[in-house]
Amino acid sequence: MKLFKKIGILSLACIMFVATAIFSFGCCGQRDWNEIRLNEVTHSIFYAPLYIAMTEGFFSNQGISVSLTNGGGSNVSMNALLSGSADVILAGPETVVYTQKEGISDAPVVFGQLTTCDGSFIVSKEKIEHFTLDNLKGKSIIGGRPGGMPAMTLNYILETRGYKIGSGEDEVNIRNDVDFNSTASVWAGDSSIDFCALFEPVATTTAKLNENYQVVASLGELSGRIPYTCFAARGSYLANHTAVAEKFITGVLKGYQFIKNNTVEVVATALMKSFEGMTKEEMIVAVEQYKKIGAWSEDMILTQESFDNLMNVLLHAKTIDSASNWADVVDNTIPSRLKPVA
Repeated sequence: MKLFKKIGILSLACIMFVATAIFSFGCCGQRDWNEIRLNEVTHSIFYAPLYIAMTEGFFSNQGISVSLTNGGGSNVSMNALLSGSADVILAGPETVVYTQKEGISDAPVVFGQLTTCDGSFIVSKEKIEHFTLDNLKGKSIIGGRPGGMPAMTLNYILETRGYKIGSGEDEVNIRNDVDFNSTASVWAGDSSIDFCALFEPVATTTAKLNENYQVVASLGELSGRIPYTCFAARGSYLANHTAVAEKFITGVLKGYQFIKNNTVEVVATALMKSFEGMTKEEMIVAVEQYKKIGAWSEDMILTQESFDNLMNVLLHAKTIDSASNWADVVDNTIPSRLKPVA
């Protein structure tokens, strides 16, 4: 677990009590636990049900509020959860697996699945009429940081289909040295990098930078069902604030129902409030992309079958030595109780 130790779990122990005290109490005493401090791994239309819940009042109707911060990586989001600066995180479930394997006390658990597959898209610097993975041979692609789901999923997709990773003529050179939030700018500015994997809305907006740029493939369609992004909280938070956590999941589920029951134009209009700088046309394209691949979970239940697929990806990437127990990592109590949402 050397990869995950980089997030500084051990150093967090020294500040845990101080951080918890600071964020749990204000100048007037006990904090309002109906406000959920949520740290998201990144800001993407991939997480549309969450933003719809915020802008359409599905949280406030439940009597709760959500304050949102951006981690810019699952490891940073997990740091926020462990330090006490976040109550809930939206991140890859692999981060929860890594943390539990480190033996952290009061370990985080997944209590709701938001997305069901890889949400990134391959963007090319050249127009490709009929893209296949063969087009990646002898080329470079920015795939994400080591140990993160984007990079591991891309490796898994390629190697299980017989492709070799490397810098040779018949190999795929996956670049894992670029910061997540810098992927688009680094790719656009470096002529030696042919492809990159980007989430929406960045994939769509980046493709518009040059008339030759093109979104050529969905990694979600290639990867199949994997629990890609989930809501996680520490066990004590879920035990002490069960009702609040249930209201939160209820709100997100209502956000999904809104997307399901409305046109992409209506959904795009609602999402505009959460993505300044995007045009409605770009938003519609992004929403259509994610609806097409069935990116969002209908019930937010992370099944054992889907979890086993995740374990296969992690074992293949050698970020873990043995599979974790689904029941130890996942608690489906709340979404199971809420199904179906009224």
